[in-house]
Amino acid sequence: MFTRRVLFATAVVAALAGCASGPTPMSVADTIAKDPNLSTLNSLVVKAGLVDTLKGTGPFTVFAPNNDAFKAVPAKTMDDLGKNAEMLKGVLTYHVLAGKVMAADVKPGKVKTVNGAEVTFSKAGEFVTVEDAVVQKANVDATNGVIHVVDAVLLPPVRR
Repeated sequence: MFTRRVLFATAVVAALAGCASGPTPMSVADTIAKDPNLSTLNSLVVKAGLVDTLKGTGPFTVFAPNNDAFKAVPAKTMDDLGKNAEMLKGVLTYHVLAGKVMAADVKPGKVKTVNGAEVTFSKAGEFVTVEDAVVQKANVDATNGVIHVVDAVLLPPVRR
């Protein structure tokens, strides 16, 4: 009987300690994988082989298109991305910056992405845009960076 009480008390203390400390910090990749609104992005990150990269040291800033953003991409484009891993990787890395940039720190202008191409930031008050995508949910913190959920998929310029 005493052993059961000790085990029960230990379990209660452990559960309360977990609640007090909040959620366990996760990497950018794990944070994306956990969010059902980013399930399409997560499946493409897996398909492109970028999970380990986004679990890496970083820091990274990811402009993460939500599921609705992917629904707006023409079916042919999505099909092409599904068949071409390098093209897919290029599109996904166009959504990533090296370094951690919180929404409040965004400065209007051009910034180089991990893809090597530049994106243009704009800011009006609290509203942040990257190219034509509007940040819907900013500053989702991760252990190795930050995620900003956006409402559009960014397509890199065609390289010649």
